[in-house]
Amino acid sequence: MKKSTLAILALIATPALAADPVTVYRDPSCGCCSLWAEYMEDRGYDVEIVDDTNVARRAMAAGVPEQGLSCHHSEIGGYEVHGHVPEEVIARLLAERPAITGLILPGMPQNSPGMAREKYGTLKVYSYGPRGIEVYSNE
Repeated sequence: MKKSTLAILALIATPALAADPVTVYRDPSCGCCSLWAEYMEDRGYDVEIVDDTNVARRAMAAGVPEQGLSCHHSEIGGYEVHGHVPEEVIARLLAERPAITGLILPGMPQNSPGMAREKYGTLKVYSYGPRGIEVYSNE
């Protein structure tokens, strides 16, 4: 009985087990983008980095509004993820599978993953898609 309970708890507590692959488009001169990619790898994601000297154009073509731009753009599980979005917010997105295009964390907040070793404090992440832009997470 204890072994099965421990096995179930281990599965629940293990983030990104067999997670969707993540493609990260980043400017080759940007170090924080690589740190965010490492952060995602540390949480079990298979990350591919693609150098792209015009990430803003790629993001806006995917629907990210200019005022929401950051330094890197990612694709995961059929969604667009722009900026230093924390993994727990992405995991929620992939679990809930809402009818949106993706997530945006505008700018380069100093307390976000990739800018800091770990997220601390509050970050406001937005969803965007056919219904417009809405707050997805404020935690």
